[in-house]
Amino acid sequence: MDKRLYRDFNSYLREVFGCRVQKIVIDAGLTCPNRDGTISRGGCIYCNARGSGSGAASRLQSISEQLEEGKSYLARRYKAKKFLAYFQSFTNTYGPPDRLKQLYEEALSVPDVVGLTIGTRPDCVDEEILEYLGRVGRSRLVWLEYGLQSANNATLALINRGHEAGAFSKAVERTRRRDIPVCAHVILGLPGETRDDMLNTARFLAASPIQAVKIHLLYVVRGTELEHWYLEGHYRCLSRQEYVSIVADFLALLPPQVIIQRLTGDPHPGELVAPLWALEKQINLHAIQTHMQHRGLFQGKEHALTLETSWAG
Repeated sequence: MDKRLYRDFNSYLREVFGCRVQKIVIDAGLTCPNRDGTISRGGCIYCNARGSGSGAASRLQSISEQLEEGKSYLARRYKAKKFLAYFQSFTNTYGPPDRLKQLYEEALSVPDVVGLTIGTRPDCVDEEILEYLGRVGRSRLVWLEYGLQSANNATLALINRGHEAGAFSKAVERTRRRDIPVCAHVILGLPGETRDDMLNTARFLAASPIQAVKIHLLYVVRGTELEHWYLEGHYRCLSRQEYVSIVADFLALLPPQVIIQRLTGDPHPGELVAPLWALEKQINLHAIQTHMQHRGLFQGKEHALTLETSWAG
């Protein structure tokens, strides 16, 4: 992907640390209020029992063991010298604060781990954890990644998300008060959403004080409610062409300083039902690049035009 078309995360990390930095995915064995009965037991319609996890916690691998294993692999593959512990599966600020702090501190105690990235829900971060992470962030890199998925409340209800877009805005405001950078997760191709709905999510994020975005394709995995919808003909996946075009327009609406951490997801091959092209990551990234170049698009192009129009008015 031509990095001049958008601000990528690897370049940002190299600017901060002066070397190649890689995330190591951590499975901390946590759960989610949308599965344990606090909000629901079904979870979001696209999430299966693994919750995007690696299964390491169920194999009784400690945080330290997962990090050491990841370091060895990523140092060989990418010549990475520093690492971020990425707490990915389920909701990683959901649990007793003392346990959460113990997990984070174990990760930070591993040599060459320079920070934390913590995936969570915007309705699952309390003041104690925010204060703690704010203190950690004074000496280590700390990011909070909030799942927004869509700015459309009707969509959030349909996918059984369990919160509205307002919860995201409140969480971002509280997090930024501690100077903790925020990455927003969004999903393109959610049931019932039009192109305008998806681009309205981009506009919503462009007006939010966030520092990064992850863009995911909605793909169908086994063991989910979405799989039933798909097999029964009630859901149609985006085509590659549709996805590429929407991503390009999405990026054009975002401010140029926002870091783009991801442009598509990485489904587990053994779990993926559809679309099969979701497995072709490099082809998909190249398609986005080619499409943007053909249309003369780049991150921030439409955002800049919006600002110019507003100023001129």
